[in-house]
Amino acid sequence: MGFLARKIDKQLASYQHELIETHYQEVDNMYQQMRGWRHDYRNHIQTMKAYAASEDWNSLKHYLDLLDEDLTTVDPIIKTGNPMTDAILNSKISLAKSKGIQVIADAHIPMKLKSSEIDLCCILGNLFDNAIEASIQLPEEQRIIRVYMDMKNTQLYISFTNFTAGRKLQKEGTRFRSTKGEGHGFGLVRIDTIVERLDGYISRNSEDGAFTTEILLPQM
Repeated sequence: MGFLARKIDKQLASYQHELIETHYQEVDNMYQQMRGWRHDYRNHIQTMKAYAASEDWNSLKHYLDLLDEDLTTVDPIIKTGNPMTDAILNSKISLAKSKGIQVIADAHIPMKLKSSEIDLCCILGNLFDNAIEASIQLPEEQRIIRVYMDMKNTQLYISFTNFTAGRKLQKEGTRFRSTKGEGHGFGLVRIDTIVERLDGYISRNSEDGAFTTEILLPQM
């Protein structure tokens, strides 16, 4: 095996290890939230039984309202109409929140997509990973990721925007230079390869302290 092949294999191994670590953090973070709520379940029941025993219905109603509000932090955050998209978006949003990143998401997919779940997962996952990596370099109050997904006629439109500490990223060919170091450009290449194979369109723009990626994927 030549030097170049060994170098590529090493980079791929590093990238795959990163993906595994990232997905583990996402799943673990969501389960931590659910375990925490289940741990308190018995205490919640005992409190409500006490209110019921004393016939303090106002306090019981107020406590139920508080529980309903608290439970929304465990329920899926985004409901797009597409189960796979919900899964990847919610896991990434959970991961982002654990890193002090605010995510503003508006996503609607009211139809069965032609694009495979694997392709869409790779695109959304890599877009989110890049946005999270850029965001954690900023002060917490500036860590914001905006996600928008919707159908535009027969095409799925995807838009991701994150702040970049006011600096304009440098472009190399058709792709902006990765800020994550050597061996970390595989995610960008993966996105471009999938979009090209699906006869889609991708645009990247870095200006006014923000980085935006827009993608159109035909669904007919």
